[in-house]
Amino acid sequence: MPTLSPDAFLGCLIGAFAWFLVRCVLSGFYTVNQNERAVKTSFGRAERLGEATTAEDPISAMLNEEEKLRYAYPQVRVIPPGGPYFKWPWQKIHKVSIATETVSMAMDPTSPSANASGTVLEAVTKDQLNTGLSGQIRFKVSERNLYAYIFGVKRPIAHIMGYFVSVLRERIANFEAPAAADGTPAVQTGISINDLRKNLRDINEHMDRECACSAARYGIHLDASLITSIDPPPEVESALAAINTAHNQVSSDISLAQASA
Repeated sequence: MPTLSPDAFLGCLIGAFAWFLVRCVLSGFYTVNQNERAVKTSFGRAERLGEATTAEDPISAMLNEEEKLRYAYPQVRVIPPGGPYFKWPWQKIHKVSIATETVSMAMDPTSPSANASGTVLEAVTKDQLNTGLSGQIRFKVSERNLYAYIFGVKRPIAHIMGYFVSVLRERIANFEAPAAADGTPAVQTGISINDLRKNLRDINEHMDRECACSAARYGIHLDASLITSIDPPPEVESALAAINTAHNQVSSDISLAQASA
């Protein structure tokens, strides 16, 4: 049986040491950029902060008790920007960007061609009028719930967009004009889209409140929503304009009559 010479054996040791140095030491260093956060896993398990969960975190304040049990994610150790940090070969670093992103509210991550290629979102008003909504939403990954974003939800962007759209459509379908400041009911024109257009600010504020729990659910914080336009289908636009004109004329005549009286 052949044996290695001392020089060959020494060469093997040097080669093994060099491989270990490159594979396990030099390649184990990494950095985290300023707009990134990272989570380290060892054999697939994230480094956790004891037994703490998001159910006790302030981001879950908007959830009810049943939802707190459903969306109780482990709190993980978040690696801040900086470095160099070190990891072993059996460890993996999951980096995510926490920069704020702005997208169209009609964007469908699962089907880019849906909603007129992500430009117009359809919704139905309480008087069964199809409307087209356009606008933007701003969101960013929540540092306080990286477990949900990285491990808990397969496609968190798709989940958050679906949640936002469902809340928005429910609001559009049941919207009623708020009462005046003195408590008197709002004047009803019989056309819900007019009320929607006049109360865009209230609708946007409602969306902000309803989506405040998104960080606890999916690890994404909805920073703001901005609905910029609500338009009826083109085939009823002219009829709606005529009705609005007639209504404005009636209101003007009533005002003149009251002034004359």
